[in-house]
Amino acid sequence: MSEEILINVTPQETRVAVIGAGVAQELLIERSASRGLVGNIYVGRVARVLPGMQSAFVEIGLERAAFLHVADIREHGEKPIERILAEGEPVLVQVVKDPIGSKGARLSTQVSVAGRLLVYLPHDPHIGISQKIEDENGRAALRGRLKDLLPADEKGGFIVRTLAETAKEEELRADVAYLRHLWQAIHERSLGADPPKLLYQDLSLAQRVLRDMVTVDTGRVLVDSRETYQKLAAFAERYMPQVRQRLEHYIGERPLFDLYNVETEIEKALSRRVELKSGGTLIIDQTEAMTTIDVNTGGFVGNRNFDDTVFKTNLEAAQAIARQLRLRNLGGIIVLDFIDMESNEHRNAVLDELRRAMARDRTRITLNGFTALGLVEMTRKRTRESLAHVLCEPCPTCDGRGAVKTAHTVCYDILREILREARAFNAREYRVLAS
Repeated sequence: MSEEILINVTPQETRVAVIGAGVAQELLIERSASRGLVGNIYVGRVARVLPGMQSAFVEIGLERAAFLHVADIREHGEKPIERILAEGEPVLVQVVKDPIGSKGARLSTQVSVAGRLLVYLPHDPHIGISQKIEDENGRAALRGRLKDLLPADEKGGFIVRTLAETAKEEELRADVAYLRHLWQAIHERSLGADPPKLLYQDLSLAQRVLRDMVTVDTGRVLVDSRETYQKLAAFAERYMPQVRQRLEHYIGERPLFDLYNVETEIEKALSRRVELKSGGTLIIDQTEAMTTIDVNTGGFVGNRNFDDTVFKTNLEAAQAIARQLRLRNLGGIIVLDFIDMESNEHRNAVLDELRRAMARDRTRITLNGFTALGLVEMTRKRTRESLAHVLCEPCPTCDGRGAVKTAHTVCYDILREILREARAFNAREYRVLAS
């Protein structure tokens, strides 16, 4: 599928939309006041060690202390966390999950630095290959090509990204040199640093889009800000010249997101209900623990029998669900309640369609089959807030419950309150103020 990437820049906010098959497939939003922290490297200070949870809280200069589990400590072996860390000591950490809700950022001491083709692991000498590269011969060839390029004194390791499959030798060599130089600068800043201190901040959203999201399927990248376009053009010329020719400055009169109907898609992505072309609907409910997606048939469709109608609606829902997960950036545990199907053949076909639709997701997904209750359970890695959490806040009237008392209920509440007051005070009249 050919894609276009739109970058809309306004003061203090950058929005990115990936357009495929004529509609928005993915949305990313970054605000200057609350830039994502994933990838940032800090010298932190251990605030508390919790042996019972085998974890520690680390101060890295944020409002809330960040969380470090023993499993995310490099070379921890079988040692308990209390024998690895002590309160007050400095520790080099990297953010792997942004703060979400009431939870602080999640940290790791297994530091990595991402380039366009490779990820550098300064403390881990092994060479890994992206799981999306499935061909074993291709994986072995990539590993061999990279080993031949590494200098004899290299003590770190690399993860080869999917884009490296089609990269030339000089591109790989340039990425290796860039990442080694970048890590050397980070390491030098860490020496003698007084914690908490930020040592390295990941690229801006617009730059990360060029680095991580432009693939062979990307037709062009449209940017509606001249200043951002010029910065991206300079960035591309230096680090990824093959991307430069696909970068365009949009100067049309209509707002870029209006031209591609993205504003409407954002409004729809904040709605609980999603309409399907077949007449069916998705009902999406996001809670603290998980997200549930319920598929409904809506009106009876066409002249098919009921089983065929259910099957067709579930197939369409599978494609729509995959797109909604990307658009809304829903993560964590997700439970899908498809319309009940008697046929195992239909169930398997719906699961296959779901897997195909999710194959283009950049986020790691685990998908299980149907449970005994006919539900599909899955997980999608959560590294940042969902679209609804970025753009919305809980309603002050219903406190986020999504329901308020009916007029009848409020009337009875008022009547009971008047009766209580009448027993306590001998008043001549009562004035009732109610919405």
